[in-house]
Amino acid sequence: MKSDILLESGTGELEILEFVIGNKHYAINVIKVREVLEVENGNITPIPETNPAIAGLILCRQEIITLVDLKYVVLGEEKIKNWKKIIVCEFNKIKVAFNIDYIVGVHRIRWDEILKPDAITENSLVIGNIISGDNIILMLDFEKIVTDISPKTGISEDRIVNVEYRDRSNIHLLLADDSPLIRRLLRDTLTKAGFKNIITFDDGSQLLTYLKGIEASKGDKLHEDVDVIITDIEMPVMDGHTLTRKIKEDPVLRNLPVIIFSSLITDDLKHKGESVGADAQLSKPEIGELIDVVDKLIESKNL
Repeated sequence: MKSDILLESGTGELEILEFVIGNKHYAINVIKVREVLEVENGNITPIPETNPAIAGLILCRQEIITLVDLKYVVLGEEKIKNWKKIIVCEFNKIKVAFNIDYIVGVHRIRWDEILKPDAITENSLVIGNIISGDNIILMLDFEKIVTDISPKTGISEDRIVNVEYRDRSNIHLLLADDSPLIRRLLRDTLTKAGFKNIITFDDGSQLLTYLKGIEASKGDKLHEDVDVIITDIEMPVMDGHTLTRKIKEDPVLRNLPVIIFSSLITDDLKHKGESVGADAQLSKPEIGELIDVVDKLIESKNL
């Protein structure tokens, strides 16, 4: 696996940063990583009476960032004293740092090379497995790690209560997200908002196959079965950018509104969704705003 070019959107490829904790190999999507630091122990400020997974605070370019003890999270070990490297990441509209032992390298792979875990559950921290030589690289769910520590940073049960109900039972939604937890919380939230016709998929490939089936049977009348598509970006087999591009390149499917709903939506990365034709892009914590955007897209379709 090699990485030496700037990736375009919707090509079915990504770059991963492979790193090691203990003797285990892990990965994170490079798009989430802002920089890699070497931090001395004395430069970490402990926080009293906090979650044991939080190692403290660091100062990065005059910005205070929370440092998560990733070794404690994934291996269950006590907080380590000898820090080696730290990766500073950005997702869900926040910046957070994680300690690691060392970096192996950056690799360019395809989303369909990321294998789904055999028995993934809502509590799993692994969203995919990558075979690299004799090693298995575990793709970690960093959003879940942070949300487990601080539920307010992501989609959580308390956000469901605040949505406003309206009869939206005539609207047909298709939703692709590889996280069972996110799929369940989104379905619960959308149901509370009045949506009744919701079909969920584990990845973009499943959703696209379903769409192609409707297209084959109904042609340009497929809008009778589909109104809006909501997709995550990071998914094994087919990512959300590739899914969006394939929909917008299809002469029949292209008129279907696509909302990219992902933790990776930032000002610096929105151009990726724009380049593949997304109708809207929202960061994952903004679930109330997601419902508003669905309503607006439906209204514009009916004008």
